[in-house]
Amino acid sequence: MTGVDIVGGILRADAATLERVAETSIKAGSLPDGVALTAVLLRSVGSADRQPLKRRGFVRVTERVSAAVRASSYREQVATVKAIRRACASVTGDFDGAQRVSILTAGTGPDMRGPADSYEQTQDFRVSYDEPA
Repeated sequence: MTGVDIVGGILRADAATLERVAETSIKAGSLPDGVALTAVLLRSVGSADRQPLKRRGFVRVTERVSAAVRASSYREQVATVKAIRRACASVTGDFDGAQRVSILTAGTGPDMRGPADSYEQTQDFRVSYDEPA
């Protein structure tokens, strides 16, 4: 389990996000050439050292996850970033084996020109969770 897995699972289950992005266009690692827009690329930007909590048998993980939105228009880019923020900001709970998950926003990146004259912007999240040691 990673922060990318957690954010991806939340986005794939969020109706407002899926109105803008096909579930198959939410990817981790890299977007294939010719991907249908609008698409979301999830990447781990970095993580803090894992701190074992020996008494409880868990390791606390804190990871920064970047969600890059690639869209065919600026308006679609902005609307999709907003939908992603609403889906993930302030989420808490247990998800697919990760316990005590908490997600906070960690900044929005600059507007950029993406490949093939697309529009791109990132939304970062700070994802913390406990996993078995």
